[in-house]
Amino acid sequence: MSTRPRSSPQELIAHRVVAQVLATLPAELRAEADRCRIDLATIPEDHDLLGLFEGNARHDPEPQSADELPRITLFLPSLWDYAEGDISTYRDEVKTTLLHELAHYLGLDEDEVERLGLG
Repeated sequence: MSTRPRSSPQELIAHRVVAQVLATLPAELRAEADRCRIDLATIPEDHDLLGLFEGNARHDPEPQSADELPRITLFLPSLWDYAEGDISTYRDEVKTTLLHELAHYLGLDEDEVERLGLG
């Protein structure tokens, strides 16, 4: 019998925020965002990155290798540290960072993000 490690409160909050953000995207962007893997990194990294987009963006050619598959990583320990342990700030930073990285994937500039009400 194997047991699954319990999720931390920060991970549970991040999962909820990600689901809420994706649910509020306009339908056409939501369909595109579904093609991008979103990972929640729970192991502290050796950097201060809050999030990272890697791989091919929406308008790039189709991925030819696994390295080109679109993926977003949210670094939860860094986000928690950035929020200084404040849950409200943490939620806001998870949302802001996810939208920032999704904008990279979707090829949106800051004006488009604001126009769509995603900022």
